[in-house]
Amino acid sequence: MADTVLESAPDLLMDIDRVEQGDVETEELLINMGPQHPATHGVLRLVLRADGEMVIEAVPHIGYLHRCAEKIGENLQPYQYIPYTDRMDYLAGMNNNQAYSIAVERIAGMEVPERAQYLRVIFAELNRIASHLVAFGTYGLDIGAFTAFLYSFREREMVLDLCEAACGARLTYSYITIGGVHDDVPDGWFDRCLEFLDYFDPKIDEYNQLLSFNQIFVKRTAKVGVVSAEDAIAFGLTGPCLRGSGVKWDLRKSTPYDGYEKFDFDIPIGRPGGTDEIPHSVVVGDSWCRYYVRLEEMKQSVNLIRQAIRNCPEGATLAKKNKTVKLPDDEVYVEIENPRGQLGFYIRGDGSSIPARVKARGPSFCNLSIVRHISNNCLIADVAAIVGSLDVVMGEVDR
Repeated sequence: MADTVLESAPDLLMDIDRVEQGDVETEELLINMGPQHPATHGVLRLVLRADGEMVIEAVPHIGYLHRCAEKIGENLQPYQYIPYTDRMDYLAGMNNNQAYSIAVERIAGMEVPERAQYLRVIFAELNRIASHLVAFGTYGLDIGAFTAFLYSFREREMVLDLCEAACGARLTYSYITIGGVHDDVPDGWFDRCLEFLDYFDPKIDEYNQLLSFNQIFVKRTAKVGVVSAEDAIAFGLTGPCLRGSGVKWDLRKSTPYDGYEKFDFDIPIGRPGGTDEIPHSVVVGDSWCRYYVRLEEMKQSVNLIRQAIRNCPEGATLAKKNKTVKLPDDEVYVEIENPRGQLGFYIRGDGSSIPARVKARGPSFCNLSIVRHISNNCLIADVAAIVGSLDVVMGEVDR
C-alpha cells in the first residue's frame, strides 16, 4: 500500500503544479436561485450560470405570480378596480391607489378637493417610509445582518398604526380613491402623526450607524452591481435605482401631481464614498448607493409630511361623485413616483363606464431588467446583494 502511494506521488505533484499554474479545466454549472429563495423578494427565479463561485450570467425568470391584473381592470368599473391596485405593489398600496385614481380623474375631468390632495401627499409619503423601511430591513437580512430588520419593523408598525387609524387597513388600504380620499382623518390624528415624525426622524441616523456605515456592510455592497447613469437611463430604471446612479429625476419635481409643486424638498442621489464616515470607497451607482438613497428619501418624506400637516386646509375630502364614472372616448397615461420608481397607468375609454384598455407600467419590472447586465463576473453571494439593492416587488412585476 505504501509503495502504491509513493509511486503515485509524482503524478499528484504534477496535478498540483498544473492547478497552481491555472492549467485546470472547469465545468459551468446552472444554479436555480428561487423561486422560493428568501433573498429573491418574492416568487422570482434567477438562473445563475456559474463557474465555481463566479457568476458568469444571471437570468431572471418571472411570471410565477401572474394574476391578470390588467385584464381584470378591463372588466370592472374604475371604483371597483381600486382594491386590485393595492395588490400589485403590496408594500405601497397608497401610491398605487393614487396613480390609478389620478388617471381616472384626468380622463373623466374630475376635480380633487385641495384638502384631499394634502391628505394624499401625507399618506403617500407615509407609505414611502413604510416601504423603504422594509427595503432597509430585508436588505440587511439578504446579506446576513439581522438586527436592522427588527429596528425597521418596529418603526413600520407605527406607520401602519397611523394608516389603520385613518382607514382601518394596514397593508391593502383602498384609502386614496377616485375623487380624493375615502374619509377624513379622525380628531387628533395630525398630532399623533407629528409625534411619530419627531420620534422617527433621529432614528434614520441610528440606522446609518447600525448598518449604512458598518464596515462589513459596506464591503458587501460597495462596488457591487455598479450601474452607470447611461446604463440606468438606457434600461429604463427609475426611482432610487435611477437616482442611485446619480441621475436627479423625480416625478414629484419634474411633473408634479396632487400639489407637490407647493412643497419644498430635495432629491437625494447616489454619492461617492471614501470619507471618514464610509470606511471603504463607494462608486456612484453601486448597491450601496441605491440602498442609501432610500434612507435619505425617508428624511425628505418626513419633511414633506410636516409641511402637508402644517398647511393642510379645511374642506371636503372627496369630490361629488355619481355611482359610476363615464369614461369618454379618449385615452390617458399618468405616472407618479412610487417608492420603487415611476408607476404609470394607461386607460382607454370608449364612452362606457368600463375601460376598454388598462395597462400598468411597473417600476420593478424595468428595474429588474438590469440584473443580467450587472451580474457578470461577480460572486454568487453578490447576486443577493444586487437583487436586494433593486428592491423589487414581484406582485407588481407579474401583473
